[in-house]
Amino acid sequence: MLRICSFNYRDMKKYLFYALMAVASVGWAQENQDTPVNWMSFEQAVEKSKTEKRMIFIDVYTDWCGWCKVMDKNTFSEANVAKLLNEKFYAVKLDAEQTKDVVFRGTTFKFIPSGNKGTHQLATALLKGEMSFPTVVFMDEDFTAPYPYPGYRKPEEFHQYLVYFAEGYFKKGEEGVKEFKKNYKSPYLPTGGSGPGSGN
Repeated sequence: MLRICSFNYRDMKKYLFYALMAVASVGWAQENQDTPVNWMSFEQAVEKSKTEKRMIFIDVYTDWCGWCKVMDKNTFSEANVAKLLNEKFYAVKLDAEQTKDVVFRGTTFKFIPSGNKGTHQLATALLKGEMSFPTVVFMDEDFTAPYPYPGYRKPEEFHQYLVYFAEGYFKKGEEGVKEFKKNYKSPYLPTGGSGPGSGN
């Protein structure tokens, strides 16, 4: 009788372990599979740009950043925003504290430990040393001249930034800002937030 109980106890522990693993896997899948944005790594964006040039969009975040998670849930998941990101950009997720090296154009960007955590050199370069989260970065098709925008943005405001860069207004300086303000049609009613060139 003791052998049977012992056997059942070990079996139960084994099945409990597999059950917990299954629940964790389902939770991870639900969290990551239904995102409307086709996120990729920086390296994947570089590779894709070799065959089809597109603007580059980079969401620089950290795991502990609460507003990063709010932006994921409220802004990047919004239909108009996700559509523009998927159609006009290579959308990149970059953890500012990732430890994996990134090699780009002959330079190896590394994780630099500091205090309890540290910062990745690529994130520091993209944010021009101004480390606040969330920060989104727009880059042209050749991965030059990063344009970082720190802070949480609602969909109504963020959509304006996407159009401003996707349609090339940013290349025309002040004239481009004027053109953008004249031509931009918001899909939201009422429009909200402040867009590029608004002074905010």
